[in-house]
Amino acid sequence: MIILKKILIFILLIIPFNVFATNSKSTIVMDYDSGRILYSKNSNKKSLIASTTKIMTCIITIENSNIEKEIEVGEEVLEMYGTNIYIEPGEKIKIIDLLYGLMLRSGNDAAETLAKNIFSSEEEFISKMNEKAKEIGMNNTIFNNPHGLDENTKNYSTAHDMALLSRYAYNNKTYKKIIKTKKYIAKTNNKTYEWYNRMSLLNNYKYCRGGKNGYTPKAGKSLVSYASKDNMNLIIVTLEDNDIYDTHKNLYDKYFSTYKKYTIVDKKNFKVDKSLINKDVYIKNSFKYPLQKSELNKIYIIVQISNKSLKNEIGKVIIKLNNKEIGFLKIYSKEKEEENFFQKIKKLFIR
Repeated sequence: MIILKKILIFILLIIPFNVFATNSKSTIVMDYDSGRILYSKNSNKKSLIASTTKIMTCIITIENSNIEKEIEVGEEVLEMYGTNIYIEPGEKIKIIDLLYGLMLRSGNDAAETLAKNIFSSEEEFISKMNEKAKEIGMNNTIFNNPHGLDENTKNYSTAHDMALLSRYAYNNKTYKKIIKTKKYIAKTNNKTYEWYNRMSLLNNYKYCRGGKNGYTPKAGKSLVSYASKDNMNLIIVTLEDNDIYDTHKNLYDKYFSTYKKYTIVDKKNFKVDKSLINKDVYIKNSFKYPLQKSELNKIYIIVQISNKSLKNEIGKVIIKLNNKEIGFLKIYSKEKEEENFFQKIKKLFIR
């Protein structure tokens, strides 16, 4: 018995305490800035996506309308069930207010109203959703409605595709502002609404920058969220997960501690060996990438100088990790820029 106890104690000591397994059917952790996938579990498995659909509804609306325009609510809202903002037929409301109702309160009636008014028909709106999905590489996604309800029509996607959508949408300033809002007041010709964000991770996790949750009995619980810490910006998507908020907190804590954003090529200190080219050169941006410490010695930087330059572009810097290209930067010559500048000055005086 004494020997057995010692063995059990030894086993407990060697198990790492930061091991964490997700209960979701599919999960992805993506670095927002680089698009690097830090963790993936069944991320290409197709699932019903419930109200995370509204991320696409939101970005399609922002990109294709004057969000300050006022529209009239139609009879279509009477058919909506589940989560609503309870707007009524005949009410006049701004598109921007509907977008807040869509994302903070997950208003199915807001989604339906937008889909009926932004284009000539709801069918055209859904067509634009699918066009946008193809444009950003969501190859395993199909939208059949703007809200995510799945009794009559169904929307399918994957954790990977939803991460691509989330990364794309987060580039939009209006979208970014909406999803991080905790409280919003909207006024129509009939009422004043006060909405609080239903995505509770925003209040319960200090690094969270917003997101969208979803649920139907058929789809289960889903969550798309964003968080930022120490110059790292991550996106997490979990589909079919009964414990979405704890899952996201634990994943963020794990990957914020495991990875760090490193500046691999710094534009301020960029130089090229004079044996390659005897000119002053520069790059327009630095290259930063999330890495584990153990990966630092697996980074390789290759400088290529071209004999055929385009304007003042003379080559590129290729960055590789484990012999796989993870990015590149164009190299420019300062001398050609100066030559072009003086040529333009000459043209002003010599005619």
